Amino acid sequence: MKQMIVHCTQRVTRMALLDNGSLVEYAAERDQQQGLVGSYYKGRVMNVLPGMQAAFVDIGQKKNAFLYVDDVLHPHLERQPEVKPSIETLLQPGQEIVVQVRKEPRGGKGARVTTHYTLPGRWMVYMPFADYVGVSKKISRESERARLKAIGERLRRQEEGIIMRTVSEDEPVEAVEGDLSFLRSQWEMITRRAQESTAPALLHSDLSIVQRFIRDAFNPQQDELMIDSAKAVREAEAFLNDMAPGKYKPVRFYQGQESILAAYGVQEQLHRSFGRKLTLEGGATLIWDETEALTVIDVNTAQYTGGTSLEETVTRTNLLAAEEIGRLIRLRDTGGIIIIDFIDMQREEHRKMVTERLERVISRDRTQTHILGWTHLGLLEMTRKKARHDSAGFAPVICQCCGGTGKVGAWLE
Repeated sequence: MKQMIVHCTQRVTRMALLDNGSLVEYAAERDQQQGLVGSYYKGRVMNVLPGMQAAFVDIGQKKNAFLYVDDVLHPHLERQPEVKPSIETLLQPGQEIVVQVRKEPRGGKGARVTTHYTLPGRWMVYMPFADYVGVSKKISRESERARLKAIGERLRRQEEGIIMRTVSEDEPVEAVEGDLSFLRSQWEMITRRAQESTAPALLHSDLSIVQRFIRDAFNPQQDELMIDSAKAVREAEAFLNDMAPGKYKPVRFYQGQESILAAYGVQEQLHRSFGRKLTLEGGATLIWDETEALTVIDVNTAQYTGGTSLEETVTRTNLLAAEEIGRLIRLRDTGGIIIIDFIDMQREEHRKMVTERLERVISRDRTQTHILGWTHLGLLEMTRKKARHDSAGFAPVICQCCGGTGKVGAWLE
């Protein structure tokens, strides 16, 4: 069973997702600083750079957004030209264009934007110009995949694209059709605002943090939702009623003396999960080092001595580490290239067991993740897409003296 824990203050809303008591996702959002991902803007092309096959677009933010040529071509790969055209033939400085934010601004970089428009609903993702129907890879039954694809083909209009989400499995056609009608009306509103607005202008914002998690990760009939704000409870119930009329468990209003995050063990798990060195059950440890594009995770037996042989001890440690690493990657929203230095195992079947354990855990992650396999040096490579900021509201403060290295430079006398 999953539990959504929501803590609201005047400035920040914090959301934690527990799966059988274990913290698997955490995020926070300032009330006046909602994330940009998913939002639509009418922007103005400022620079076109043929050498980079990209353009910079003013969307009204501090930094101009970055638009790559692949995000200007047709969203359906089969409809794209065999030879990629120059960005100069597609865009000109001063041109006004509707874009959607794919990645948040980060560091000195502006947001990454696209013209491959998507609108996520409860049961599907609507793409106004993609011209195809897809079904989530997590739906394994071929008969159900064929049913959903047939429903999508029957409901969509010319040029429209639809991706059936995992939660659409076994849902009646009426629910899917209602979702599509709502998303079409949203798109019509966006195009109408684009016609009436002058660039740069915000046309449409994504849902709030609580609404996004309800839409994407919440089963209204099975999961529990606890909120410590009466206003937020009313808003959540109104959203649930729109999404699943009369088919959701009542939202619980928490009124305890201690913080709701402390009451449900979230605070303790956060402190335990965001350090550089993490201790696993039995005494094994993980060392977690992150850069902007690369994360390296080192597994050590440390004080763990279980098993009747060295190979058994190592394999048990790696299996335990794989379970925890899968959870932490999702919780910490780690993105980019991830290298895991498991303890060396002699037998191929043990490496396969570790890979399968990690795959099983990350299959619950909604973010696109790929395990690439083992290198010649015995390292496991994987990648994970990342669109939003780090888990806002709970991130270690970098030491001003050592810059986060744990070492302070000094001249030898």
